[in-house]
Amino acid sequence: MKTSLKNKIICILLAVVLFGLSGFAILRPKGEYSASERRLLAQLPPVSVKTLLSGTFMSEFEEYTLDQFPLRENWRTLKALANKYFYNKSENNGIYELNGYFADGQYPLDEESMAYAVKVFNSVYDRYFAEGEYNVYFSLIPDKNYFMQEAADQLCIDYDRYKEIVKTELSRFDYIEIFDTLQLDSYYKTDTHWRQEKIQPTATRILSAMNAENAVLQSYEIKELDVPFYGVYYGQAALPVASETIFYADADRFANVKVYDHENRKEIAVYDFAKADGKDPYEFFLSGPLSLVTIENPNAKTERELFLFRDSFGSSIAPYFIDQYAKVTLIDIRYLASSMVGNFVKFTEGSDVLFLYSTMILNASNALK
Repeated sequence: MKTSLKNKIICILLAVVLFGLSGFAILRPKGEYSASERRLLAQLPPVSVKTLLSGTFMSEFEEYTLDQFPLRENWRTLKALANKYFYNKSENNGIYELNGYFADGQYPLDEESMAYAVKVFNSVYDRYFAEGEYNVYFSLIPDKNYFMQEAADQLCIDYDRYKEIVKTELSRFDYIEIFDTLQLDSYYKTDTHWRQEKIQPTATRILSAMNAENAVLQSYEIKELDVPFYGVYYGQAALPVASETIFYADADRFANVKVYDHENRKEIAVYDFAKADGKDPYEFFLSGPLSLVTIENPNAKTERELFLFRDSFGSSIAPYFIDQYAKVTLIDIRYLASSMVGNFVKFTEGSDVLFLYSTMILNASNALK
């Protein structure tokens, strides 16, 4: 009798939990965006005879239930903590940690992706710079794994192979070595990107290699952005990690600089405070991923021009180039097809041309057009 009563109580409690969670899942407001993962959440798919017969409804409904599960973020954190402290796993969701720094293991080096990237860059060179006098450079930005993998006992990409491919296959480009100007604390702990206040030696190395006049950087005031920064790895790792602070190199002389966003046809600022309050505060630097931006400085040291083919790392280093060039043009061929660049950009002979790309982009070069 006691056993029967005990079983009934357990069944009732189980039913309350199951139906309670189900009711909560159905009635609660549905999330549209995951700030930690920086992506849109799946929504309830439309029901029709076609989607039911094809099976797409059930597959999309499964994604919907996973994305809209009650207390989803709490469960993700609990799973990550269990993986780290109970199962002693070195990574969670492909993200590993070393001394508070998080990274996405980039192993192995994708030779096919590198070959495609080389093809794109050589195509750009042939199309725009093979004829005429241009100073064309290439610089490779190491991802954070370069400083972490060995100490964290992770499989390591052969970064010397990266350099070998670039130097051999892009032999018409003058290679600028910057690996030794960086270290682990040059990067945000929870993000892929480098910290602007830490890369002045890197900017100086690049400017010196491009024979900039008096490549010593002018003085800047390092300011703190009053917005908590959680990088892309924060959400992927799903661990309770403190926010970071974005610092930026400001100067009164930037007030005289004209920055134009050709994609949206409007003037912008060197630092976009509205973007700092958005989904990705790193977009504070030159308004983030834009296909074509020009920066004109009437008080530059020279009349020279710089054409910077770049990925997102270029947004935060470009302000250091403003003093040296009368005009800096930032071109992102992830968003503007390389074959179309000539329709929007007039390349001036005698100018400097810098291809500045992270190893992460080269290892996933399908983004290049």
